[in-house]
Amino acid sequence: MNRLLSGLILFIGVQAFAHAQGDVYVCIDENGKKLYQNKGGGKGCKKMDLQDITVVPSPAIPAAGKKPQGKPASSPNDFPKVDEGTQKARDSDRKLILQEELKNEEQKLAGLKKDYNNGEPERQGNERNFAKYQERTNLMKDDIARTEKNIEALKREIANAK
Repeated sequence: MNRLLSGLILFIGVQAFAHAQGDVYVCIDENGKKLYQNKGGGKGCKKMDLQDITVVPSPAIPAAGKKPQGKPASSPNDFPKVDEGTQKARDSDRKLILQEELKNEEQKLAGLKKDYNNGEPERQGNERNFAKYQERTNLMKDDIARTEKNIEALKREIANAK
């Protein structure tokens, strides 16, 4: 099946190449306008001399489930190295920062939910128009959803931290 598919793709590629190499004519109509056509024969048509098209095949894509062959990507030899103790300290600092961000986001979420009041926040003085009230309520709902997503992402990062 794979060979059949490869053969079909090769055949289509050759056909496209052959079609792309067809003759091109430049013709001048009665108004003096240039027209480019693939058929000549009209009055004022001349065949153009074009260079051949160069075709370069794309690199092969590895099949699903197969690892690409070759050397895996690595850091350059002159890339600075960090000793294990320094890296552990950095990882520890990173985890503390993430935990602090998580704490702040959870506090923010609690405040947003309190203000949101289950979808019925208190009306403000400038919200005599119900549409303004609804707009603010929808913005609050969006803020709550965004903060909840931030909390989920921070929890994932903390779980992945070393």
